[in-house]
Amino acid sequence: MKICSSCESEFSCGDISVEKKCWCNDYPPIFSLSEGGDCLCPTCFKEACEDKIDAYVETINPSNAPKNKAISLPKTNTLIEGIDYYIENGNMVFKTWYHLKRGTCCGNNCRHCPY
Repeated sequence: MKICSSCESEFSCGDISVEKKCWCNDYPPIFSLSEGGDCLCPTCFKEACEDKIDAYVETINPSNAPKNKAISLPKTNTLIEGIDYYIENGNMVFKTWYHLKRGTCCGNNCRHCPY
């Protein structure tokens, strides 16, 4: 068990073996170990990821989108609500981060397309 360095709640890491990694490994690797602090609980970690991604997305425009850093992150099939998409009227709406990870415009006139 660990204590969240943000909200001080107790949570389980889950990192018990090479095969069974922590739940935080499902999130984009956007934090460096040098940023300080200890582990965050799932709620605080997700909020921190959303904040960091939202700040990064604000710097993106059509001219720098094709060379964004999200393209080079390890690919995953796992989509995370609040980071990759949100639900609106029962529909999944992909966020800018999802499009940046894909790396190109799909031509479907997506609402949050950065390209």
